[in-house]
Amino acid sequence: MPDRAECERLLDLHRVPAHIRRHSEQVSRVALRLARALASHGEHLDLALLEAAALLHDIAKADCLASHRDHAVEGGAVLRREGYLAVAALVERHVELGPCDPRGPVTEAEVLNYSDKRVRHDEVVSLAERFEDLVVRYGGRYPQAEGRIRQNWEATRKVERKIFGGLPFGPGEL
Repeated sequence: MPDRAECERLLDLHRVPAHIRRHSEQVSRVALRLARALASHGEHLDLALLEAAALLHDIAKADCLASHRDHAVEGGAVLRREGYLAVAALVERHVELGPCDPRGPVTEAEVLNYSDKRVRHDEVVSLAERFEDLVVRYGGRYPQAEGRIRQNWEATRKVERKIFGGLPFGPGEL
């Protein structure tokens, strides 16, 4: 598991810009706050894994913007080459979570995916604000993007209900 210093080394090695690092730091703060709250209510989450995945989730984003490659898939590939398989598996699911069990335990993948959806740039915002921003930024440029963004929005609302279902505070208190 990469510690914070190793995450910084990897971000340096892959020339991740400062604004993406600030976003990732904020995603990490949100993810760890949620994970700690969930842990105090009986969920068992790997905090070190979650922190590393949050810090590294956009490791390939800058490189993929111009090429239109999937930065989640590319980031996962980078981390697999580095030997961080568990981190790679989470990074690959941070854009589109894929199947999840609405009645099962909350997973690190769900927390990472949700936390990323709550951070626009380096500011914590509502899901509506974040997804409206994504529709504006990407929906018009890529024909199929808006439909995928709206589907992802609905899936993220379900994850939000699952995460906050057992917590004594709501999404607005992040």
